[in-house]
Amino acid sequence: MTASLPQEVRDCFEHFVTTEFTTIDARQQPITWPVTPYYSPGGPTIDVTTGLGYPKKADDARRNPRVALLFSDPTGSGLKRKTAVLVQGAAEVDERDLDANAERYDRESTHKLPSVKRQRPPKFMRGPLRWYYARIYIMVRPERVFVWPDGDSRVEPQLLDTRLDEVRSGHAEEPLTPHAPAAGGEIAWDTRIDELGDRYPEAVLSWVAPDGFPLAVRLPVTVDRGTRRIRIDAEPAGLPLTEGRACLTAHSHSSNSGWGENFQLRGDLVAGDGGWELTPHKLIGGLEMPKGLKRYRTMAQYQWRFYKTARARLKARG
Repeated sequence: MTASLPQEVRDCFEHFVTTEFTTIDARQQPITWPVTPYYSPGGPTIDVTTGLGYPKKADDARRNPRVALLFSDPTGSGLKRKTAVLVQGAAEVDERDLDANAERYDRESTHKLPSVKRQRPPKFMRGPLRWYYARIYIMVRPERVFVWPDGDSRVEPQLLDTRLDEVRSGHAEEPLTPHAPAAGGEIAWDTRIDELGDRYPEAVLSWVAPDGFPLAVRLPVTVDRGTRRIRIDAEPAGLPLTEGRACLTAHSHSSNSGWGENFQLRGDLVAGDGGWELTPHKLIGGLEMPKGLKRYRTMAQYQWRFYKTARARLKARG
């Protein structure tokens, strides 16, 4: 499908440093993380990858192959036009040959981000870091593509698919997927939430559409400290917001991906008197590469937990 897409759309696939990748877990919770996309011009899929030590993205995509890729942060892409693209597609997970995947990752990532090569240890020293360098690939075959030529989600997107009216109306001809109710529970608060609206004036909101595919869009947000909720300051045009479980992801990275920071809030999306709000129930920090010496302390915190996960997965593979 991708060969027939407009060139500015394919440029996003090829040149963006990050894409916001959304999966749906077993509880119907959408989960969005920034990852690096890999795309060959005209190829049938857009690929992302995760490490053997933190495989949840891959496990969720295998369990439920309906996923989404949002290209909304052009930092480092070199593209002058602020085009934003949302891809809904079917995922296929590949972890058959971890060594071949590691070679592919080394080749593709250094080609896309040459500066990353200087940060990596030599191959003979990567044994203790196999939790990271043993890679699982997730290939996403596009089924529906939304395009915002100027990157403004408040303007109705161009829809590149045969089932466009279903998206606009919020209901599909296919059997609807049972929609998970709000998670409920206590409001969780964290000091990082205060970064929303200030350091992060926009964040990526993701939720599950009536047809079972995730939707994701970048929107302006502010924090209401009085009610301990996050206000969604604009509604996306042409996309049906739905009350229920949602995810709000904030992230930033350098132009060459030398550093990156991110976190997400999982909670309930509700329509309040003043507009849409997210009630946070859980804050989760991602695999980050902070600036300066802080990155080494951060990686040390991840090391043992991810190492154990990778070791258990290798043992299960026999």
